[in-house]
This record gives sequence, C-alpha cells and structure tokens, in this order.
Amino acid sequence: MYPTRQLWAALLLTGFLAVLAVVTANLLLLGGAGLVGAWVLVHQYQFTQTLETTVDSLEIRQSVARSGIRTNDTVPVTLTATLETDSPFTVEIEAGLPTAAASDDQLSLTLEPGDSSAARTVDVSWPIAGRHQFDEPTVTVSNELVSETLSLGEASTVTVEPRGPRTIHVGEGGDRIATAYGEHEANRTGSGLDPAEIREYVTGDTADRIDWKSTARLGTPHVREFEAETDRKTLFIVDHRAELTTGPAGETKLEYLREVALAMVASARRLGDPIGLLTVGDDGVTSRLEPATTPATYTRVRQGLLGLEPTAEVESTTTATNRHPLQMNGRLTAADARASMAALSGETDTFAATLRPFYATRQGYRDRIESEPLYGAVKTARSRRTDTLWTVIFTDDSRPAELRETVKLARSDGNTVLVLLAPTVLYEPGGLADLESAYDRYLEFEELRRDLSRMSRVTALEVGPTDRLSTVLSTNRTKTRGGRA
Repeated sequence: MYPTRQLWAALLLTGFLAVLAVVTANLLLLGGAGLVGAWVLVHQYQFTQTLETTVDSLEIRQSVARSGIRTNDTVPVTLTATLETDSPFTVEIEAGLPTAAASDDQLSLTLEPGDSSAARTVDVSWPIAGRHQFDEPTVTVSNELVSETLSLGEASTVTVEPRGPRTIHVGEGGDRIATAYGEHEANRTGSGLDPAEIREYVTGDTADRIDWKSTARLGTPHVREFEAETDRKTLFIVDHRAELTTGPAGETKLEYLREVALAMVASARRLGDPIGLLTVGDDGVTSRLEPATTPATYTRVRQGLLGLEPTAEVESTTTATNRHPLQMNGRLTAADARASMAALSGETDTFAATLRPFYATRQGYRDRIESEPLYGAVKTARSRRTDTLWTVIFTDDSRPAELRETVKLARSDGNTVLVLLAPTVLYEPGGLADLESAYDRYLEFEELRRDLSRMSRVTALEVGPTDRLSTVLSTNRTKTRGGRA
C-alpha cells in the first residue's frame, strides 16, 4: 500500500502530539496522539478488507472492434470495467497498448465511488504486422489515506496481417489452377488405407496381412496390399531481394507471393506435413528453419513470412548493362563453353575468330551463377540434406539465368520442385500503358515458365493480379478479332 498526503499528515500529527506530550508531560496530548494513531490503523484495516471485496467483484475487458486487422488499419479498442458491488474507493484502470500500436489518446478509465461500470474507446493504429499483446491492465484503488496498485484482468492479443492483394491468380498461361497440397501418393505399396492390389501369399508375409475373403473366393491364400501414404517434406525458399518491391503499395511481387505461401502453410499445418523456410536477400540467406511438424515450427514459418521485407540491392561488379546476351540467357553451360573454346583454339578461320570472344565470356558463367544469392541458398540447403525434399521457390522472372540453374540444382537427386513466379510486367507501375508491348513481354515470361515446366519433376506457375493479367491477355483476343493474329 502507498500512503497519500493525508496519511502522511496524520502520521506527522501523531508523532508531533506524542513528542509534545512527553516534553510537557501532558496526558491529554498523549491521548490525542493515540486517538489519531488508532484512527489511522482502523482506516488501513478497513481499506484492506474492502480492497479484497472490490478486486473480487471487478471485471475488466479489452476488446478490439475487428479481429481481422491489416497493417496501418485504425480500429477502435474498448476498455470496460464493471463492479458487481458498490465500492467506496476510486478505481483507476490503465490498459497499456502494445509497443507496436499507436494512439493519440490514453486507454484508461476511472470508477468513482458508487459507480458500477465505465467504458472508454480509443482509436488505435497498427503499423507493424505480427502478433501483438496488450499489457496486463493496471488497477489503482485508493481512498483519502492510502492507495494500492495491482495487475488485474487478461492481456488481449491482436494479430495484424500485412496489407496485401485481394484477387490472386495462380496458374499457367493465364489459366487458373488449384494449388493442391496435402495427401500425397508414395508410388509404393505397404500399410495404408486405400486398397491397391491383391496378390498371392508368399513366404514371409505375416498372417494378419491375409485377406480372408479373397482367400475363400480364390481358393488359395492371398494378401491385400494398400497404397502407402507419405507426408511431403517441404522447404519454402522465398526470395525477398530488392526486385521483389516492384508493384503498387500493398500489391508488390513479394506481397502476392507471401499470400500464396501463407495459404500453403495453413494447408500444410492442417494435414501435418513437415515444412521449413529459407529466406534469401540480396546478401544471401537471411533466415533458415529446418522442416518439422511441431506447432512452433508452423508458427515460426508463418511469422517469418509475415515479417519479411525486401532487402537493399547489392551493387555487382558485373552489371546487366555489360553482360553479353548469351550470358543473360543462361542456356549455355560452363562445360559447353570450355569444350567449345577447346575446339576453336586450334582454328584460324574467320568463323572461329568471330565466335572465340563470345565463348570466352561464357567461361566465367558458372562462377557468376554460383555467386548469386538464390542459387547459393539452394546449394547450401542441398548440401545439408540427403533425404527427398519438395522445394517450393517463390521468386520473380528478373534473373532467368540464375533461376534456371537454381531449379536444376533443386530437382537433383530425384527431388520435386514447384516454382511460383511473379511476372514483372504485371507489377510495374505503368506497365500496362502499352498493352501490345505488355503482351509481348508476357509471352517472354511464358516462354521462361514453360522452359522450367518442361524439366522433369518441375512445375512452374505464375502468380499475379487477376485483373491485370486479364487485361494483358485481352490484347491477344483483340488482335485475333482484328485479324492480326
């Protein structure tokens, strides 16, 4: 308990009267000091007893007007307090806002003696995505002599989602498809739920595997095999380099890709599939989480995606302006370049002399690709694992050479790869000003996507705004009607 000024004054008066009584040998003053002291003790006792009753009957609630909040939303937050019994005390309640929240007003209220309820609502903005927890409400109960402060009530939490796209297209060549994720066939027989085949009993089969109905029907012992089911061990590789900032506010490449990734995380959690996360910035790997099925893993993957922001671009000694077109295309491997250079080294004709500089520029191709962040991240992830992995790569089409080599590496050793690509043409501000040019650029993207999908065990899909993609594709229909295609 904390004394008020009135209590300090009463205590000083008691001490003064006691000292004066001793000095003057006046019993009347000593009795006065005793009466004041007794009055103080009685009030403290009464305060303690009534405080317990007041706290037991006090109910405090913090509530947010909407459960679905996105970054920079401003929503009302209400603090209410209710007393089931009358109290002679003044009750002050303060609910501290989370550090990441902002408000011009204080979220607090006061119950005066005799009040049974009170409420206060303030507007609170939420600029940062994530899960935020309110401070536990602080209650201060006081009368004219003493006050007591304690924490009471439950601390509410608010989940703020990043502001992102509403209409998302995931598909190929403009055709939308469902991104299935979950129960996966293992392409082998064994224990499971779905019947696969019936075969004759062979030595070594246990008796509990015999299908007695089939045995009775066929006259010889038979065993029923079942299609084995397996969880798909998945690693998300999310590119959040500077190129992923392209797009209007709230609708960038990264935000569209993030929405798809969050949906896949929710599906994986529902089906119990192991999932991990590897994020890649301009300087390389920014975070790593190994695949697992624990609730904490799913939560950390989701939080990692929600908190992901594009990194700053790193200046490279080899820029796009001084790279040769063959170098940008990325279809010729370093081994091809070395073999071709060896073949041309002894030639002296004009044709060989013309080609030799071009192949020379290709010798460092592999070294350059291996120094790229996305390729390096996949290489690191593969070096740490020997088991089969389903790799899901979230990126864009800005670096096709690196992307091709990255996908080839990710699908090695029999692994399966899903590539979710954001076409730059669908995100650039003013990118649809010239629809014919935009359509041609989309065709270039589509060629890249199809090249990736032609690789064995690779599926490549486009991710973008539905309305902008429809606008680009409508250009082809207009050309066709006009007889130009």
